[in-house]
Amino acid sequence: MAHFTKATSLHDWLNQRMGIDTVRRVMATEYWIPKNINFLWAMGMVLAITFAMLLVSGIFLLMYYQPNVDLAFDSVNYTIMQEVGFGWLWRHIHGVAASVVFLIIYIHMFTGIYYGSYKQGREMIWISGMLLFVAFSAEAFSGYMLPWGQMSYWAGMVITNLFSGGSLHADGLVEWIRGDYVPAQAFLNRFFMLHVLLIPLAILGLIGLHFGALRIPHVNNQDGEEIDFEAEAAKYKAGDKKGSKVIAFVNDFMSKDMMVVGIYLIFFFYLVFYHYDFAMDPVNFDPANGLKTPAHIYPEWYFLWSYEILRPFSTDVGLIAFAFAQVIFVLLPFLDRSPNTIPASRRGLFKYWFWAMLIDMIILTAMGKVPPSGIFSTIGLYAALTFIGLWIALPFITKMEKKA
Repeated sequence: MAHFTKATSLHDWLNQRMGIDTVRRVMATEYWIPKNINFLWAMGMVLAITFAMLLVSGIFLLMYYQPNVDLAFDSVNYTIMQEVGFGWLWRHIHGVAASVVFLIIYIHMFTGIYYGSYKQGREMIWISGMLLFVAFSAEAFSGYMLPWGQMSYWAGMVITNLFSGGSLHADGLVEWIRGDYVPAQAFLNRFFMLHVLLIPLAILGLIGLHFGALRIPHVNNQDGEEIDFEAEAAKYKAGDKKGSKVIAFVNDFMSKDMMVVGIYLIFFFYLVFYHYDFAMDPVNFDPANGLKTPAHIYPEWYFLWSYEILRPFSTDVGLIAFAFAQVIFVLLPFLDRSPNTIPASRRGLFKYWFWAMLIDMIILTAMGKVPPSGIFSTIGLYAALTFIGLWIALPFITKMEKKA
């Protein structure tokens, strides 16, 4: 049996039973962060703050939302927006956060690619991060269904049709997912449950996994320098904080994080109060109507790049290309054959690959918003082919890279 002594304080009482000093030391005061990093390393904390705002605003919206096909639209657009005190504010916060969170995710993701933060022992950091991206995507899609507007309904129709597998004609699987032949009450019930319970639990678990994966290999740094964290931490604890190459997560790194978070929140609430409409599709302010198809169906901006990879091809080829786009980023640590963990600017052909990939995804996003006709269709096709070609080329151009 464990040995307990008479506690001298509440802190001592809790420490004997829960080891809070050990937890604080392992996760905070002796969790070491390199000094040579920039503001982009604060994106993880920005994401955590944004997710917290999504949770809190979602709880307030849940108090008045009605998961019923006859009541859902009015509960969002009239009850919450017009009858509930400050209901409009919580909806704006939730809508803007749901969109901005993907901007931060993409910045975080491409920062990791640029600095090689997925290599040499950090593979699980990258994989857990990409699983979080998938979970956030599922959460965003399920939430998009809940207002039960025109674009909600038809986006649900189009996306669930993808599960038919083209020539496989797996229509039974589509009906099983919907719970009906078309999106209806069973469909709304299922996506409501996914959005408010199952996927948020998965996100919380994956956040824990992501932070846990960071603990042993530590975060990367902007110079790609190999740091002896134990030796540098010993310097820090001995009082040589200036000479040490690392700082403590709490309170050193957190104070820098909070400065970036503060600037981000100014930008965020500017959008909430003055430009919230960018996160809300005008078509979705019309009630869902299964008998009236919108002239142009498209997903939210953060899905447009993968949607555009699907569109230019025939059904079967498009589904294969779409599936390729969904999984290929997860495989990045194994496709990059370079021995170097340094910034892309010092990596020969890879630096061209990085910028080509970033520009190509921006073009795909732009083309996914417009109707697939004329010059837009041609640009979309070549951008989709470029995306696939860049990933096929990656192992070959990184295999040729010499040790820096």
